[in-house]
Amino acid sequence: MNIFVMIISTLITAVFTENVVFHYTYGICPFLGVSKKTNTALGMGLTVTLVIAASSILSYLVYTYLLVPFELEYLRILLFILIIAAFVQMMEMLLKKFIPALYKGLGIYLPLVTTNCAVLGTANVVINNAMPFLDLTFYSIFIGVGFLMALILMSGIRERLEKADIPKSFKGFPIALIIGCIMAIAFSGLAGLNFFG
Repeated sequence: MNIFVMIISTLITAVFTENVVFHYTYGICPFLGVSKKTNTALGMGLTVTLVIAASSILSYLVYTYLLVPFELEYLRILLFILIIAAFVQMMEMLLKKFIPALYKGLGIYLPLVTTNCAVLGTANVVINNAMPFLDLTFYSIFIGVGFLMALILMSGIRERLEKADIPKSFKGFPIALIIGCIMAIAFSGLAGLNFFG
C-alpha cells in the first residue's frame, strides 16, 4: 500500500470514523472534566496525544522484543500500565516546571491520564491487531489527535453555552452529557467513510 494512502486512511479512521471518545467512549472523564475552557482542553489533549503515541510505541517494542521472546505475554497489561505511569509522571514534572499555569489548570485530571482508558486501550489495540511498526506509530498519533479534536470541539461549545440562556436544570454537567451524545451521533454518521476502498 502506498505510504500516503496508508497515512490518510489511518488519519480518517483514527480521528473521524473510530474516534476514541465518540466511537469507543474511552477517555470520557477528561472529556467532560477538562473541556470547560479551550486552553485547558488544548493542554490536556496535547499531553494525552504525546502519552498515547509514546506509550504505544514503547509498549509495542517491549511486548515484541521482551515479552514475546521470553513467553511472558501475560504480563503485558501490567507492563503497559507501568510504561504509561512513567510517561505521565514525566509529563507532570515537565508541565509543573515549564508550564505551571497549565499544570494548575489541569489539576487532578493530569494524574488521571495514567488511568485514562484511551491510553491503555490504544496500546492494546496495536498489539491485538498486530500492526506493523509504521502503522501503529501513525495510528497512535492520530488517535491522540482525535482525542484532542474531541476536547477542543467540546470546550468551544461549552464556552459558548456559558453565555446561552438554557434552563437551570440543564446547566453544567447535564448539558455537557447531552452535547457529548449529540456529537457521538454526528460522528457515527462518518462511520461509512472509506475513500481508499
